[in-house]
Amino acid sequence: MTARTQTIDTPDGEFTIIADDDGSVLASGWTGDVPALAARIHPELRPAGIEAGEVDAASAVRAYYAGDLAAITRVPVRQHGTVLQDQGWAALRAIEPGRPLSYTEFAAALARPQAVRAVASICARNAPALFVPCHRVLRGDGSLGGFAWGVDVKRRLLAREASA
Repeated sequence: MTARTQTIDTPDGEFTIIADDDGSVLASGWTGDVPALAARIHPELRPAGIEAGEVDAASAVRAYYAGDLAAITRVPVRQHGTVLQDQGWAALRAIEPGRPLSYTEFAAALARPQAVRAVASICARNAPALFVPCHRVLRGDGSLGGFAWGVDVKRRLLAREASA
């Protein structure tokens, strides 16, 4: 499979999307480094080649930044993981913008209250950032914690969503 990639400018910097033939986002993030972004794709889904081109998901990113926060959830994504990871990635897409959860609350939402470290790993292994909004999960004390694309980007995303 050959995937397509597109980089667009956003208020939070360059945002690159890698999508497969059917338009599902395999990986995305605030970077222009396509090889580094491609490395985040699970090996079983990693495309044989990546070509620059238009991807449908770019319009959803533009809509998100224009105030349509739900636009990102209408974009198909494709990830490969364990049953818990798959459940977690689906649950991340259901977190309402402006209402972030703590890792503890997220673990409880997955009916795995003792799996706080596992849910943190689900967020860390999330390849299609923004489309699967792992930035909506915070530490128990309300602090931001880590984010693959930088805490400043996470802070701005959460502020944008809180004010909408």
